[in-house]
Amino acid sequence: MTAHGKAEGGEDAGAADAADVAAALRGDRAAQRALYDRHRPAVHRLARGFPALDADDAEDVVQDAFVRAFASLARLEQPARFGGWLLTIARNRAITRIARGRARSQLAEDLGREAEALGTAEAEAPDPEAGAELELVRRVVDELPDGPEKETVRLFYLEGQLTAREIAARLGVGKSAITMRLERFRAKVKRRLLAEVARLRGEES
Repeated sequence: MTAHGKAEGGEDAGAADAADVAAALRGDRAAQRALYDRHRPAVHRLARGFPALDADDAEDVVQDAFVRAFASLARLEQPARFGGWLLTIARNRAITRIARGRARSQLAEDLGREAEALGTAEAEAPDPEAGAELELVRRVVDELPDGPEKETVRLFYLEGQLTAREIAARLGVGKSAITMRLERFRAKVKRRLLAEVARLRGEES
């Protein structure tokens, strides 16, 4: 028996969650929908509570949180606490998304400073998420030999879903190793940018 529908109150909601989690684990899609409908407002409020996330980012966090929660449902030890568990997942996804945006912004700022150092005041600071700048990053990644460094930067800059700590856990190495790989990659991108700028200046002279 499931508890499809809206449940009000702490104990009632917990009992409804427990019943729907059990049903969802048996493949009951209506139970999944009930969990989604019951908890989506709270997850959305949490995501919108992060000033660094716009409306689209917040919606992505909501969807990502539910996808991850349903994929990991069998590991939930206390089904009656589904709501709190889900909010923890959503909070972690929001923090990861913000950290990813800051990392990309930092790379853009670093590259912009390198361009300015060559006297290219009119050059715009590259944004790794935009057009030609993203293509530059992709080219540098593609030129890396297959191996740990290439996989690290692909996950961090191109996949854009994992923090350095999460990548370290996935690849089975320490976080410091991931940080060093990312630093080496940033240096390579900077050198490529400098070469591109120098080439353009040579063509203009």
